[in-house]
Amino acid sequence: MSDEATRELTTVPAVAGGTTQVSDEVVEKIAVAAARAVPGVAELGGDVARFFNSVLDRVGLDQVGDARRGCSAHVTGDAAVVNLVLVIQAGQPVPEITGQVRARVTEAVEAYGLRVDEVNIRVDDVAMGGPATPTA
Repeated sequence: MSDEATRELTTVPAVAGGTTQVSDEVVEKIAVAAARAVPGVAELGGDVARFFNSVLDRVGLDQVGDARRGCSAHVTGDAAVVNLVLVIQAGQPVPEITGQVRARVTEAVEAYGLRVDEVNIRVDDVAMGGPATPTA
């Protein structure tokens, strides 16, 4: 028997090529979940979004649009820009709350392999007492 017939073949697993894209909507959902987890954040979304959400609550569609409400994101390559609209609880220091939101959103989005270039926050309202009541 020849030497060639007894050799073992070594194989190297092939890695398939291709691209991976993370949609803006995925980043928005991640950012909203992270922002809501910050104590002092009462709600997300501007007046109009909160008004329509209260209408949906009344007709039993209370989860429609909640996952991304109050957030827009734009992903370019491996970088994201996140824009949030917040309602904070009365008596909470705005710089402290927005700083915590920025940190949590950045950490959460970067955990998915993206770089966060900006987290822009607009404080739209203050919740006095109970849950924020929409106005329109």
